[in-house]
Amino acid sequence: MSIPKLTAYALPTADELPNNKVNWTFEPQRAALLIHDMQNYFLNFWGEKSEFVETVVNHIAALRQQCKALGIPVFYTAQPNEQSDEDRALLNDMWGPGLNRHPEQQKVTAALAPDEQDIVLTKWRYSAFQRSPLEQQLKAMGRDQLIITGVYAHIGCLTTATDAFMRDIKPFMVADALADFSREEHLMALTYTAGRSGKVVMTDDLLLLPASKQALRDVILPLLEDDDIPEDDENLIDYGLDSVRMMALASRWRQAIPSMDFVTLAKTPTFDAWWARLSGDK
Repeated sequence: MSIPKLTAYALPTADELPNNKVNWTFEPQRAALLIHDMQNYFLNFWGEKSEFVETVVNHIAALRQQCKALGIPVFYTAQPNEQSDEDRALLNDMWGPGLNRHPEQQKVTAALAPDEQDIVLTKWRYSAFQRSPLEQQLKAMGRDQLIITGVYAHIGCLTTATDAFMRDIKPFMVADALADFSREEHLMALTYTAGRSGKVVMTDDLLLLPASKQALRDVILPLLEDDDIPEDDENLIDYGLDSVRMMALASRWRQAIPSMDFVTLAKTPTFDAWWARLSGDK
């Protein structure tokens, strides 16, 4: 009756994503992030110190970090550790008492612990919208895009995505920032979403900005024609960074920072200068 012991599997890759029926563009100023049910209770079914869980957590953490930097609100769902039979109702028939038997596992995993600015919603049903103010809060914030991450992909995450769609909120299901009972059920959730209720993306599709100077270097170095590696204060154009690639970088980064245009990049084409702008140290 309860959730079975779960086995790790290979997370979906970009090449495996289903074809999206919609061509929605991620717009940070219209988006919110949902970290769905990432409580120790639900993660412990993969066992302690699971590399699979760690990978998913790291992807969610990267998205959360960017959302914080861009002023994108972050929501969590979490089941309470005291749930009456009346509150659980049919969940008892399907899953048993759940967290009631393991109240010590109620907290969100430490690597994703919410801070004072985050909004934690009490979770009662599969959909994050049921018996919660999520829809009203999103509308009050002027947000009509919802980035969905967490567990379990084919249950709460899929139901939330479908519910969002029916409320005219565009769901973005992040394929490699979700986990599920099995790879087959994970892929099923992605296929349904892509064809019926939302857009399926990878973590990297939403990470408009590098998270560190080293991450910036990792993006730029493959674009250089010169085999030598520039120092942080050296001109990247001298190492073969051409204007076409610089315009592509500007186009991506400008989605998050409007002032990051081609002229700005071309004026001071160094790792130091670009990272200062990207990290907000203007």
